[in-house]
Amino acid sequence: MRRYATEAEVAALVDALAPDGLHVERWLPKASQRGRATDLRIVVVGGRATHAVVRTSRSPMTNLHLDGARGELTAARAATEAAGVAWGEVLGLAERAAACFPDTLCVGVDVLPGTGWRRFAVGEVNAFGDLLPRLTGLPGDGAEGLDTYGAQIAAVTTKEHHHATR
Repeated sequence: MRRYATEAEVAALVDALAPDGLHVERWLPKASQRGRATDLRIVVVGGRATHAVVRTSRSPMTNLHLDGARGELTAARAATEAAGVAWGEVLGLAERAAACFPDTLCVGVDVLPGTGWRRFAVGEVNAFGDLLPRLTGLPGDGAEGLDTYGAQIAAVTTKEHHHATR
C-alpha cells in the first residue's frame, strides 16, 4: 500500500495508468470495529443475500487478501440496528445491487457502512467475491450450514428442478 499526497504524484500515477483504462472510486469514511476500518462483503446467490462477512483493516483497504481480517458479524449487526437501520435493509441493498446483473447466479457485494453505521453504500459488485472459506449461510436464508459454493449448487439444482417440474 502506498500513499500519494501531492497533486504531482497523483497526476503522474493517473497519466501512467490512464492508457490502460481506470476505475476510480470515491473514498467514503467507513465505520469501524475495534478501531479498524470496516466494511461488509455480502454474497448474493440467486437473488438472495446468503452469506456475509465483516472485513476490517488498519488501512482503508479491507480486502482479506490484502492484510484485512475478518471482523465480528454479530457486532456489526448490533451496531447497525443500534443506529436505527434494520439488518434486512443492509441485506436488501446488496440484493438490489446484485439484481443489476440478472443473468449472474452469484456476486459478492461490497457494502460500505458509513461512520456511525447509519448510512450504507455499495462500493462494488464482484463476479468472484465468493471465496470465503469456513463461512456458512446466514440464518433464515435457505443456505444455513452451506458454504458459498454449496449455496450456489443448491440454487442451481433447485432452479433446474423447478424448470423440470413445470
